[in-house]
Amino acid sequence: MGTVHAKIPGETPQNLNGIQKETHIKEQSYETNVKDVDLQQIQARVDKINIDGLCRTKNDIVEDCIRDLFNAKDFQQVLLKAHKARVNLDELGCFKNIGVYIDTSKGANATNDGLEVTFDVKEHKRLTGGISTQVGNNEGSVLVGLRTPNILGRGEKVQIEYSRGSKRTSNFNLSFIKPFSGKNRPSLRTSILQAHSEWPNSGYKQLDRSLQLDFGFYSATLLKHNLQWEGTIRDLSTLSRTTSFEVREQSGSTLKSSIKYMMSVDLRDDVIFPNTGSLIQVTSELAGLGGNIGFFKNEVLLQDNYSLFEDIVFQASLMAGYVSAISKEKKVTIADRCYIGGPLSIRGFDMRGIGPHSDSDSLGSNAFWAAGFHLFTPLPFRPGQGGFGELFRTHLFLNTGNVGDLCLGKASKGDIVEILKTNVRISYGLGIALRLGNVARLEVNYCFPYKFDKADQTHAGVQFGIGVQFL
Repeated sequence: MGTVHAKIPGETPQNLNGIQKETHIKEQSYETNVKDVDLQQIQARVDKINIDGLCRTKNDIVEDCIRDLFNAKDFQQVLLKAHKARVNLDELGCFKNIGVYIDTSKGANATNDGLEVTFDVKEHKRLTGGISTQVGNNEGSVLVGLRTPNILGRGEKVQIEYSRGSKRTSNFNLSFIKPFSGKNRPSLRTSILQAHSEWPNSGYKQLDRSLQLDFGFYSATLLKHNLQWEGTIRDLSTLSRTTSFEVREQSGSTLKSSIKYMMSVDLRDDVIFPNTGSLIQVTSELAGLGGNIGFFKNEVLLQDNYSLFEDIVFQASLMAGYVSAISKEKKVTIADRCYIGGPLSIRGFDMRGIGPHSDSDSLGSNAFWAAGFHLFTPLPFRPGQGGFGELFRTHLFLNTGNVGDLCLGKASKGDIVEILKTNVRISYGLGIALRLGNVARLEVNYCFPYKFDKADQTHAGVQFGIGVQFL
């Protein structure tokens, strides 16, 4: 329910002796004449919608974004539906500025409760580009992009992006994106990609050349679905002379053809430092529709946030994954297996530091689970409150998890539980988290590995982490 505070100033008294007395009486009148107005009790309807600033954009795609405004029954619904319409227009990618103005209805067809809503838009140029920085997976990268937005007038876009990371990663992406009309906001994306990455903790480097088709839609306001097909030529090679034999024997080129389904719903009030809300992400991938790679992989991430007191938030996270081969003729490589450990998952361990190793190279496993419990608070004594200090949070954490090789078809339920709970890893610690805009955060933690296996690679003491998604 929306609330408006309405000021009802009293009449100015006569024969006031000086400005100070007048000011005092007006302040007293202001404090004692405030009442709440329920926006749901204000009858309102939208008689007319104006769109100012359209040039290349077609009318039909815009009308689909704003049509629901005419169904508003009161002033609160007008505000909410106008905001939703603005979000829909912004998601088209046609406009760089969108202003919303609400006024009383005018003209011969105006009604008593009628309103007139105007969207003032400014379209993107036909060709845009720029250089920016990205943060993720514990590394920073420079991104160079070139875009041609709204080519045919209905949100179509061609974009070319190239990025170079601080850990010798590089990515090239040529994409065509086409949004469609409809309440589910469907969109189609076709991409040609090339990605190079190095994994020193596993002793290999990887070059992927891919063709990808992605169809996305919303079944509810915040419930997003993506269905992908991907064909990838992968080249795995050793990273150094010390790479273990178990990794060397998987070197070479492979062809992977897979379909992937992703579902996500994000109800958090903030992506970086949420106070309340939940996050659910589910991913399922079936590879083997051609090529010599075949597996079925499932991953899930759950997160919930509770505001205990003012600015004190308890966060609980759980992630798990399982991959299994689908036939003896098709293989599962080291690039397809599951890994945990590192500043973005179980802190106090090296990246991919948990699980089986061969000559210090992490080999991964086919199943894992990990959980994190966190307590975020403001900085002690609140320095910089309301300003620079709001970018920081102190951080207490407890992380736990395990990896193991399972065969769900043969193992009993008791065997599965026993494998996953045997030799559980535990770490705890404290540190400081820094917000980096609205896209990532930086953590500086002092970690204490408490329980670990002799084959694990621990990282006691100070550990840095930078990324978007943390456990």
